[in-house]
Amino acid sequence: MAEEIALKLNNITKIFPGVIANKDVNFELHFGEIHALLGENGAGKSTLMNIVYGLYDADGGTIEVKGEIVKIKSPKDAIALGIGMVHQHFMLVPRLSVVENVILGMDENLRKIDMIKAKKEVQALLDKYNFKIDVNAKVRDLSVGTQQKVEIIKALYRGADILILDEPTAVLTPLEVEELIIMAEMFKKSGKAIIFISHKLWEVKKLSDRVTVLRAGEVAGTVVTASITKEGLASMMVGREVLMAYNKNECKPGKAVLNLENVIVKGINRASDLKNLNIEVRMGEIVGIAGVDGNGQSEIAAVIMGLHNLESGRVLFQGCDISQKNTRKRIQDGMAHIPEDRFKDAIIKDFSIAENLILDDYDIEPYTKNGVFSPAKVVNNAKNLIKEFDIRPPFPNALIKKFSGGNQQKVVIARELSRNPKFVLAMQPTRGLDIGAVEFVHERLLAERDKGKGVLLISADLDELLIVCDYILVLYEGEIMGSFVPGKISLAEIGMMMGGTKRDGETSDC
Repeated sequence: MAEEIALKLNNITKIFPGVIANKDVNFELHFGEIHALLGENGAGKSTLMNIVYGLYDADGGTIEVKGEIVKIKSPKDAIALGIGMVHQHFMLVPRLSVVENVILGMDENLRKIDMIKAKKEVQALLDKYNFKIDVNAKVRDLSVGTQQKVEIIKALYRGADILILDEPTAVLTPLEVEELIIMAEMFKKSGKAIIFISHKLWEVKKLSDRVTVLRAGEVAGTVVTASITKEGLASMMVGREVLMAYNKNECKPGKAVLNLENVIVKGINRASDLKNLNIEVRMGEIVGIAGVDGNGQSEIAAVIMGLHNLESGRVLFQGCDISQKNTRKRIQDGMAHIPEDRFKDAIIKDFSIAENLILDDYDIEPYTKNGVFSPAKVVNNAKNLIKEFDIRPPFPNALIKKFSGGNQQKVVIARELSRNPKFVLAMQPTRGLDIGAVEFVHERLLAERDKGKGVLLISADLDELLIVCDYILVLYEGEIMGSFVPGKISLAEIGMMMGGTKRDGETSDC
């Protein structure tokens, strides 16, 4: 059965207004294999899988399932063909129980459903894959990782023998990733097939049998995973050599530039409340904050930048209490901020590149003098930063909304770093970026550190933190569970902290 073709895509093309998302894509999935789908942000991976799952119609090409050409017009059609998909954003109803979510939509007449039988069937699936979940528990009370397991069981309950996992590890702790890998291997060994979409190359290397790489909507190649290195996969993705590790200079930390002292803050929910938080960032080091999203990371960033009021505690910048200073004053004092959501908090989409590069400084010299604004100096500033930060295309007056995500982020970074700050707060700075843009961001943060600046990197991507940071704090439900120097403890220990187990403290000497 291992050689039987489960799914075959023939010359699939999908065109959106002004964009060719997929162009003549050929892809083949065998039963008994895990086939990874790799590509930069915007390469067409999710579009292709949404076509397979019936969420989009292809503009050209054919789909074969188990040797038969089929028409998939809706997810219902896909499910009937044995195709299940677990999306990045879960499709669960929080107030319903696990079993209710699993069977939801199976029969329009709820009175026909035998709940006792359904519970037994769902429990049997949970037991088969060693998922420790109470079938009666409300989904709203489950962790993100457990909710993902419910999504997987929902697909399997519907008879899926072809399972599409779209960025499945983005919200998981290391221990939950290991559990997912075990489940995927069991699914594969039972003669079924998985398409695994991920941007984490080590996961692709560990989990998949073959890899197909998409670049700009086209297939760049398909390889046996064991025959290629992570560096080789990265090069296939971007069409050039990519650094997978950095030759970092020795960390030489100086005086503290930022301190959060006994900070207590009310978050958007109980898990994000900050509880007597203490953080120190010194000049010449990159401190990372690890943790699953929603554990207080956004609140920490807001507190540092003066966007959230403290219930108690202090924020110190270069030894001075700035707890009562507004955001503009903090920026003027030497803080730089790369926000989590560039569209909401960092750029104005209908402004030009040049205008976005001076959002914090438009009303001061050299752009405004004696009440007179100088567009020429704004454009000249943009030309210099476009060259320094390799922003493409190099058009100062072009609207920023016309640029790729990576180049929009370069604009944000150029604006923040061009002011020569003393401290840089980078909140999820590479989220949604392709591997080439990620490399650029990492190198700029390391350059700031080497200039003697203090950097706080908050990221849900543990791999990113381990590569870039000198010292890492682990956050869980608004508390620091422990700290470590990358390379000094195991992933299992890190995963325990991310799951809420406290660890004894460690010095941050690099």
